[in-house]
Amino acid sequence: MVSRETDGARPAEDTGRPGAVRLADVTHRYGEGDDAVTAVGPVGLDIEPGEFVVLVGASGCGKSTLLRLIAGFERPTRGTVTVSGAAPRPGQQAGVVFQQPRLLPWRTVGGNIDLALRYAGVPRDLWETRRAELLHRVGLDGTERRRVWEISGGQQQRVAIARTLAADNPVLLLDEPFAALDALTRERLQEDVRRVTARTGGTTVFVTHSADEAVFLGSRVVVLSRRPGTVVLDLPVGLPRGDVDAEDVRGGAEFAALRARVAHEVKAAAA
Repeated sequence: MVSRETDGARPAEDTGRPGAVRLADVTHRYGEGDDAVTAVGPVGLDIEPGEFVVLVGASGCGKSTLLRLIAGFERPTRGTVTVSGAAPRPGQQAGVVFQQPRLLPWRTVGGNIDLALRYAGVPRDLWETRRAELLHRVGLDGTERRRVWEISGGQQQRVAIARTLAADNPVLLLDEPFAALDALTRERLQEDVRRVTARTGGTTVFVTHSADEAVFLGSRVVVLSRRPGTVVLDLPVGLPRGDVDAEDVRGGAEFAALRARVAHEVKAAAA
């Protein structure tokens, strides 16, 4: 049974609002015949414009599969996925940040941003201004001339986020982007993402294994069962967002209670 704790009724359908995401009775399988594996489903999920939804669960539960379906990299075996009222098209409605930064090593930091601006159709005479704005958003002012190998792994991931924001898509998808980083860098980037997404106001879907990360980042946490992944908990998170002290959030009793709840559900779902 799905445990769903909402702060109000969610829409029955996506009517085309920018940033609205809807998964209706979605199932996805890999392979055919006796070798077929059902990765997720059935899953029904409505995401309001501006929400920060975190998908959390054990390895193999289908979190990344759902993200790929929303991005349009794959089509569901059954059911429908819509983003801003239409079937998702790669690179059109959603920007994606992967676990690895995937920057072009022969380009500078600024060069990687410029390439994204070019593909986004931004006029060339605006690149310098937009590049500076994007690097400022992720706390990398003055790094545009540096080479990729001259900055840390955490800074490279910030560049990847800035590059994704260049297209100004209504939806941002992040697939465990901090998994390979040390604990301190991970916490700092969590704070960066929380701040940046609060300012942009777009819709964000974030995949993680961590209950701590899920509660800190999300305005809503969705826990998936073991494969095939289904929704076992849909929990609104009422923690303050925007320009708030991260340590005040992490040190609060409400954060601790929500983290314990999510961790318990993840363990129970994986059993």
